[in-house]
Amino acid sequence: MIKVENLTKRYAGQPAIQNLNFEVGQGEIMGFLGPNGAGKTTTMRILASFMPPTSGRATIAGFDVFTQSLQARAHLGYMPENVPLYGDMRVSEYLDYRAALKGVPHRRLAERVGDAKELCGLKEVEKQLIGTLSKGYRQRVGLADALLHEPDLLILDEPTIGLDPNQIRQVRELIKNLGKQHTILLSTHILPEVEMTCSRVIIIHKGRIEACDTPENLLGKIRQAGGVVVEAKVGADNGVGELKKISGVRDVIVDADGDWQIFSLRVESGIDVREEIFRLATARHWTVRELTQRRATLEDVFVELTHPDVV
Repeated sequence: MIKVENLTKRYAGQPAIQNLNFEVGQGEIMGFLGPNGAGKTTTMRILASFMPPTSGRATIAGFDVFTQSLQARAHLGYMPENVPLYGDMRVSEYLDYRAALKGVPHRRLAERVGDAKELCGLKEVEKQLIGTLSKGYRQRVGLADALLHEPDLLILDEPTIGLDPNQIRQVRELIKNLGKQHTILLSTHILPEVEMTCSRVIIIHKGRIEACDTPENLLGKIRQAGGVVVEAKVGADNGVGELKKISGVRDVIVDADGDWQIFSLRVESGIDVREEIFRLATARHWTVRELTQRRATLEDVFVELTHPDVV
C-alpha cells in the first residue's frame, strides 16, 4: 500500500529525513515512532502530497505521491496532528462540505456522511457547532473527515493528542476497528497504545530509520530485558551503590515513600538478578516489602534506540 524509496527532505540545506526506505502492506497497522523533530510529520506530509521530497520516491497504491498526486490521494485519508476545522459550521454541515470537496457522488453523500458519523460516534453532536465541541469530539470529526471517501489507507498523525484517558481508550478501539478494513500508518507518543494496536513499528531518529519490526521482535533485540523493582528500608546504607555492584545491573534509579525507598533497576538482557538482590538484602539486614521483575516495554525499545547514552 505504501512504498518509500530513498526519501529525503531538506530545509535550508539541513536534512529533516534522509534516505528513508520502508513498505506498509495492505491491511497493516504500522506504528510510526520517534522523538520530537525526528521527521515523522515531514514524512507523513510528503505521503499526503502536502509537500514534495527533495529526492527519492514514495507511492501509495502504486501511484507516485508527487507526479500522480490526485490518484494517490484518492486512496488516502489523512488526519494531521492539528486538525483544521471550521468552528462556525455544524458537524453535519462540515462533513457534507468535505465529502463534496473529496468528490463523493451526490447520490452517496448522505450515506457516506452518515456512516462516518456512526463509526466515529458523532451522532449525538451532529447538529452542534464544531467550535463548541470538546477536544475529543473535534478529533473524531477530523477522523470522520478522513474516512468520507472510503480510502484504502489512513495516515493518522497524533490522533490522541490532548485527549483524556477515557477518550484515548475510545480512539484506540476505533483505530483497531478501522484496521479491519483499512491500512493504517499511525504516529503517536503513547507507546502502550502502539504495543496494543500495531502489527509492526518503525522507529525514526534524527531523520533516519533505526528499526522496523514487530513489537515482539524489537523487545527481543534490545540490550536490557526490562528491570527489577525493589522496595526496601535500607537504614544508613547507600542502597543505589550496593545494588549497582551486582553483576548485570546497568543503572539504578531511586524514589522515596516515607521511610521506604523504591529502587528501579535496569538490567542486562537474559539476566535475573533477584536472587542476588535477596542475598544482598539478607546480608545487609534490609527490610524488603517488594521484589518484582518488570518486563521490557516498547518504551524501553524507544529509549534504547533513540537515546543510546541513557542506560
